[in-house]
Amino acid sequence: MSAWVDIGCDADIPARGARRFMIGETPVGVFRTGDGALFALVDMCPHKNGPLSEGIVHGRAVTCPLHNWQISLETGRALGADTGCTPTLQVSVRDGRVLVDAAALLLEAR
Repeated sequence: MSAWVDIGCDADIPARGARRFMIGETPVGVFRTGDGALFALVDMCPHKNGPLSEGIVHGRAVTCPLHNWQISLETGRALGADTGCTPTLQVSVRDGRVLVDAAALLLEAR
């Protein structure tokens, strides 16, 4: 089951950047890579819950601004010697609007 949530305009997410949105009580970061691909993660680093959306996007990863952990935008997993994972969410663009599938978050909230 999916639960698509409209979180905003596609043009508002910069290349090699991110925007933070709240879905219920959960912060979600939507990231755009240099090649234009969009990814969505729960906006908390698995290390110390740092705001990944404030980090630096490089390739298909983001570096947490707190302690420089690198997190894969594709899998949510920490890269290199670090371990941990943040949940990923499906993202889609329809008619210029960014939609995130929040089904997993809604199930978690129950």
